[in-house]
Amino acid sequence: MPKVKKQPIVKTARRAAVKKTADPALKQAVLKLEVQAAVNRQGVPANRKLQLWAQAAYLVHHAAHAGRRKRVVAPVQVSLKLVGAAESRRLNRDWRNEDHATNVLSFPAGENFEMDELPTLGDLAICVPVVAREAREQGITLAAHWAHLMVHGVLHLLGYDHEVERDALVMEACEIAILEQFGIANPYVANEKAGAR
Repeated sequence: MPKVKKQPIVKTARRAAVKKTADPALKQAVLKLEVQAAVNRQGVPANRKLQLWAQAAYLVHHAAHAGRRKRVVAPVQVSLKLVGAAESRRLNRDWRNEDHATNVLSFPAGENFEMDELPTLGDLAICVPVVAREAREQGITLAAHWAHLMVHGVLHLLGYDHEVERDALVMEACEIAILEQFGIANPYVANEKAGAR
Protein backbone atom coordinates (compact mmCIF):
# COMPACT_ATOMS: atom_id res chain seq x y z
CA MET A 1 0.00 0.00 0.00
CA PRO A 2 1.49 3.40 -0.97
CA LYS A 3 2.41 5.79 1.82
CA VAL A 4 0.22 8.83 2.25
CA LYS A 5 2.13 12.08 1.91
CA LYS A 6 1.47 14.30 4.92
CA GLN A 7 3.23 17.48 3.85
CA PRO A 8 0.55 18.80 1.42
CA ILE A 9 -2.05 18.74 4.23
CA VAL A 10 0.07 21.01 6.38
CA LYS A 11 0.91 23.29 3.44
CA THR A 12 -2.77 23.62 2.49
CA ALA A 13 -3.77 24.59 6.02
CA ARG A 14 -0.89 27.06 6.32
CA ARG A 15 -1.65 28.62 2.91
CA ALA A 16 -5.31 29.04 3.85
CA ALA A 17 -4.37 30.63 7.18
CA VAL A 18 -1.84 32.98 5.58
CA LYS A 19 -4.39 33.95 2.96
CA LYS A 20 -6.86 34.87 5.70
CA THR A 21 -4.36 36.78 7.82
CA ALA A 22 -4.37 39.76 5.47
CA ASP A 23 -8.02 39.30 4.52
CA PRO A 24 -10.30 42.19 5.50
CA ALA A 25 -13.05 39.64 6.23
CA LEU A 26 -11.30 38.97 9.53
CA LYS A 27 -12.29 42.48 10.53
CA GLN A 28 -15.94 41.83 9.62
CA ALA A 29 -18.09 39.69 11.84
CA VAL A 30 -19.18 36.65 9.83
CA LEU A 31 -19.49 34.45 12.89
CA LYS A 32 -21.84 35.53 15.65
CA LEU A 33 -20.94 34.03 19.01
CA GLU A 34 -23.57 33.77 21.73
CA VAL A 35 -21.98 33.20 25.14
CA GLN A 36 -23.78 31.86 28.21
CA ALA A 37 -21.97 31.59 31.52
CA ALA A 38 -23.14 28.93 33.99
CA VAL A 39 -20.03 29.60 36.12
CA ASN A 40 -17.81 32.48 37.18
CA ARG A 41 -16.02 33.99 34.16
CA GLN A 42 -12.76 34.61 36.00
CA GLY A 43 -9.89 33.93 33.61
CA VAL A 44 -12.18 33.74 30.57
CA PRO A 45 -11.20 36.14 27.76
CA ALA A 46 -13.64 38.80 26.58
CA ASN A 47 -16.40 37.66 24.23
CA ARG A 48 -14.84 39.65 21.36
CA LYS A 49 -11.60 37.62 21.65
CA LEU A 50 -13.53 34.33 21.79
CA GLN A 51 -15.48 35.42 18.72
CA LEU A 52 -12.32 36.37 16.78
CA TRP A 53 -10.71 32.99 17.44
CA ALA A 54 -13.88 31.12 16.44
CA GLN A 55 -14.26 33.24 13.32
CA ALA A 56 -10.66 32.65 12.27
CA ALA A 57 -11.30 28.89 12.28
CA TYR A 58 -14.45 29.36 10.22
CA LEU A 59 -12.71 31.61 7.67
CA VAL A 60 -9.70 29.33 7.25
CA HIS A 61 -12.01 26.35 6.73
CA HIS A 62 -13.93 28.39 4.16
CA ALA A 63 -10.74 29.43 2.33
CA ALA A 64 -9.43 25.86 2.27
CA HIS A 65 -12.65 24.60 0.69
CA ALA A 66 -13.33 27.51 -1.68
CA GLY A 67 -10.38 26.57 -3.90
CA ARG A 68 -9.78 29.06 -6.67
CA ARG A 69 -13.43 30.12 -6.69
CA LYS A 70 -14.31 33.30 -4.87
CA ARG A 71 -17.31 32.52 -2.71
CA VAL A 72 -19.15 34.78 -0.35
CA VAL A 73 -18.57 33.79 3.26
CA ALA A 74 -22.02 33.08 4.67
CA PRO A 75 -22.62 34.45 8.17
CA VAL A 76 -23.19 31.79 10.83
CA GLN A 77 -23.64 31.60 14.57
CA VAL A 78 -22.18 29.46 17.33
CA SER A 79 -23.42 29.14 20.90
CA LEU A 80 -20.83 28.79 23.66
CA LYS A 81 -21.71 27.74 27.18
CA LEU A 82 -19.10 28.20 29.89
CA VAL A 83 -19.58 25.33 32.32
CA GLY A 84 -18.15 23.94 35.54
CA ALA A 85 -16.64 20.50 36.09
CA ALA A 86 -19.92 18.83 37.16
CA GLU A 87 -21.82 19.94 34.06
CA SER A 88 -18.90 19.08 31.76
CA ARG A 89 -18.70 15.62 33.29
CA ARG A 90 -22.46 15.11 32.89
CA LEU A 91 -22.44 16.23 29.25
CA ASN A 92 -19.37 14.12 28.49
CA ARG A 93 -20.97 11.08 30.14
CA ASP A 94 -24.34 11.58 28.43
CA TRP A 95 -23.02 12.29 24.93
CA ARG A 96 -19.64 10.51 24.75
CA ASN A 97 -19.90 7.80 27.43
CA GLU A 98 -16.82 9.20 29.17
CA ASP A 99 -17.25 9.83 32.88
CA HIS A 100 -14.97 12.83 33.46
CA ALA A 101 -14.94 16.56 32.87
CA THR A 102 -13.26 17.60 29.62
CA ASN A 103 -12.03 20.88 28.20
CA VAL A 104 -14.35 21.33 25.20
CA LEU A 105 -17.38 19.50 23.85
CA SER A 106 -18.79 20.22 20.40
CA PHE A 107 -22.35 19.63 19.27
CA PRO A 108 -22.74 20.24 15.51
CA ALA A 109 -26.17 21.55 14.51
CA GLY A 110 -26.54 19.97 11.10
CA GLU A 111 -28.88 21.88 8.83
CA ASN A 112 -31.91 22.36 11.07
CA PHE A 113 -32.62 26.08 11.09
CA GLU A 114 -35.44 28.35 10.01
CA MET A 115 -34.96 30.22 6.74
CA ASP A 116 -35.15 33.61 8.49
CA GLU A 117 -32.53 32.62 11.10
CA LEU A 118 -28.80 32.87 10.91
CA PRO A 119 -27.51 29.33 10.20
CA THR A 120 -26.06 27.71 13.31
CA LEU A 121 -22.85 25.69 13.19
CA GLY A 122 -23.62 24.23 16.60
CA ASP A 123 -22.93 24.53 20.30
CA LEU A 124 -19.74 24.40 22.32
CA ALA A 125 -19.42 23.68 26.03
CA ILE A 126 -16.08 24.72 27.53
CA CYS A 127 -15.22 23.76 31.09
CA VAL A 128 -13.65 26.80 32.77
CA PRO A 129 -11.84 24.96 35.60
CA VAL A 130 -10.43 22.29 33.25
CA VAL A 131 -9.09 25.00 30.91
CA ALA A 132 -7.39 26.75 33.85
CA ARG A 133 -5.86 23.49 35.14
CA GLU A 134 -4.60 22.42 31.71
CA ALA A 135 -3.03 25.83 31.04
CA ARG A 136 -1.16 25.62 34.37
CA GLU A 137 -0.02 22.03 33.69
CA GLN A 138 1.16 22.90 30.17
CA GLY A 139 2.87 26.11 31.25
CA ILE A 140 0.95 28.26 28.76
CA THR A 141 -1.16 31.37 29.18
CA LEU A 142 -4.89 31.08 29.74
CA ALA A 143 -5.49 33.19 26.63
CA ALA A 144 -3.42 30.83 24.45
CA HIS A 145 -5.32 27.80 25.74
CA TRP A 146 -8.70 29.49 25.29
CA ALA A 147 -7.73 30.42 21.72
CA HIS A 148 -6.72 26.83 21.00
CA LEU A 149 -9.94 25.39 22.43
CA MET A 150 -12.16 27.86 20.56
CA VAL A 151 -10.43 26.99 17.28
CA HIS A 152 -10.49 23.26 18.11
CA GLY A 153 -14.19 23.35 19.01
CA VAL A 154 -15.23 25.27 15.89
CA LEU A 155 -13.24 22.91 13.67
CA HIS A 156 -15.16 20.02 15.24
CA LEU A 157 -18.42 21.84 14.42
CA LEU A 158 -17.19 22.08 10.82
CA GLY A 159 -16.62 18.31 10.64
CA TYR A 160 -12.94 17.97 11.54
CA ASP A 161 -11.97 15.11 13.82
CA HIS A 162 -8.90 13.49 15.36
CA GLU A 163 -9.95 9.88 15.93
CA VAL A 164 -7.78 8.63 13.04
CA GLU A 165 -4.14 9.77 12.69
CA ARG A 166 -4.54 11.24 9.19
CA ASP A 167 -7.56 13.27 10.31
CA ALA A 168 -5.70 14.36 13.44
CA LEU A 169 -2.80 15.63 11.32
CA VAL A 170 -5.16 17.69 9.17
CA MET A 171 -6.96 19.14 12.17
CA GLU A 172 -3.74 19.89 14.06
CA ALA A 173 -2.20 21.58 11.01
CA CYS A 174 -5.26 23.82 10.72
CA GLU A 175 -5.15 24.67 14.43
CA ILE A 176 -1.44 25.48 14.36
CA ALA A 177 -1.81 27.69 11.27
CA ILE A 178 -4.83 29.55 12.67
CA LEU A 179 -3.20 30.15 16.05
CA GLU A 180 -0.05 31.47 14.33
CA GLN A 181 -2.21 34.35 13.02
CA PHE A 182 -2.59 35.48 16.62
CA GLY A 183 1.06 34.93 17.59
CA ILE A 184 0.19 31.78 19.57
CA ALA A 185 2.72 28.94 19.58
CA ASN A 186 1.99 25.40 18.43
CA PRO A 187 -0.22 23.98 21.23
CA TYR A 188 0.87 20.42 20.50
CA VAL A 189 4.48 21.20 21.35
CA ALA A 190 3.29 22.51 24.74
CA ASN A 191 1.17 19.38 25.20
CA GLU A 192 4.13 17.10 24.43
CA LYS A 193 6.27 18.93 27.00
CA ALA A 194 3.53 18.45 29.61
CA GLY A 195 3.12 14.76 28.65
CA ALA A 196 -0.39 15.14 27.20
CA ARG A 197 -1.80 14.73 23.71
